Amino acid sequence: MSTSSTRAATATGLLDRFFMITARGSTLGREIRGGLVTFFAMSYIIVLNPLIIGTVADGSGSFIGGDEGLAVARVAAATALVAGVMSILMGLVANFPLALAAGLGLNAVVAFSIAVLPEMTWADAMGLVVIEGLIILVLVLTGFREAVFRAVPKELRTAISVGIGLFIAFIGLVDAGIVRIPVSLATPVEMGVAGSLAGWPALVFVVGLLLAIVLHLRKVRGALLIAIIAGTVLAVVIEAIAHVGGSVNADGSPNSTGWRLNSPELPDTWVRLPDFSLLGQFSLLGSFEKISAVTVVLLVFSLLLADFFDTMGTMVAVGSEGKLLDSDGHPYGTRRILVVDSLAAVAGGAGSVSSNTSYIESAAGVGDGARTGLASVVTGLAFLLATFLAPVVDMVPYEAATPALVVVGFLMMTQVSGIDWKNAEVSIPAFLTIVLMPFTYSITAGMGAGFIAYVVIKVALGKARAVHPLMWVTAVLFILYFVRGPLQSLAG
Repeated sequence: MSTSSTRAATATGLLDRFFMITARGSTLGREIRGGLVTFFAMSYIIVLNPLIIGTVADGSGSFIGGDEGLAVARVAAATALVAGVMSILMGLVANFPLALAAGLGLNAVVAFSIAVLPEMTWADAMGLVVIEGLIILVLVLTGFREAVFRAVPKELRTAISVGIGLFIAFIGLVDAGIVRIPVSLATPVEMGVAGSLAGWPALVFVVGLLLAIVLHLRKVRGALLIAIIAGTVLAVVIEAIAHVGGSVNADGSPNSTGWRLNSPELPDTWVRLPDFSLLGQFSLLGSFEKISAVTVVLLVFSLLLADFFDTMGTMVAVGSEGKLLDSDGHPYGTRRILVVDSLAAVAGGAGSVSSNTSYIESAAGVGDGARTGLASVVTGLAFLLATFLAPVVDMVPYEAATPALVVVGFLMMTQVSGIDWKNAEVSIPAFLTIVLMPFTYSITAGMGAGFIAYVVIKVALGKARAVHPLMWVTAVLFILYFVRGPLQSLAG
């Protein structure tokens, strides 16, 4: 055997022993393939996270990083970097085929419920994400995470995910211009332009949505990413021929049938050195100077709950798919998985890309044969390579990317069957949680309404003792949150 062959065999043997590849019934090829499948299944986040984080002005009127023109590209690069590092860490520390990236839903909380508050900055909002991640880490290390999990009723936990799903879908429809505020203001919203789907961008959205749905139903790997790419190609062709232009004309007049985010044109260069200037742009305690301490506590708690329960469900679902659960139904190395996931939340805030969390799309790689952390390492390396593709992200219009938000909303909505709708004691709070998130454009408002309603209903029915102490505290905090305006007026 040649020296090079001997070295290759030795390296393969080391990988096999470290990741327990053979012991878990897998092969090196399956792990590599599974890791790539997971990457393509979740890589849409490189496009979607910048469209949520990079296109919203904070409470001071500034875009993240201070430059509106560079915000999307910077968020894309940082999103891929943090996802790559944390996925690799999950593979090396926990040896579990679970990849991580900025969480959809979590980024919506940060963008639309926190950063936009009066006087709040993006740095302040990301500081709250860091605090949330540190709290979750402490809860994991002390064993309290399971206690908090048991405090919130199952139906409310489910309702939070469902409500965020509807909120995400609504954001997608609004950003694409499919749902708009009518010029006449006769109704709160309307479909398209004067009630019709006018313009080429609307066609791109419809085609992209139908393609995403069909590919999802046919169980095509990377369905969302394929739909985004196809929609972008179609948009580029249409813009090259029809010269649609942006939503604002050169003379400043509105163009109701123009592209909502940017005109999809081919970039001058396809690869560019990534701009990581957003890293470290967070203010750990800055929010306390802008908003009340009660509001800070509630916002952190909102982030914590949204992050908290999704991770536990995700790791169990992925573990079940790969037969990686112990006799008690817990994934192998649960504590290590949760520690890395908590650190990912901190890293997401420190990287200015919102809390990073475990992705259910990891099940795609597991379904393709992945059984060890090597798959997560492969996924992470793919994300690191993607940091150089910011120019590609810049050319993706809302209309090509937002169909994925609608499909993700549907996927989160499917959890609604986990609510016992015949039991009004829990279904009414769950209903309020779900509908108020999109109707008020606030995830925090939906959660607050559900929590308060749950406690009030239990008290009214003489079941106050059935309410966990944490629920009492949270309900009181949410009441203070909802009336903070009048209270501030009285204090003033």
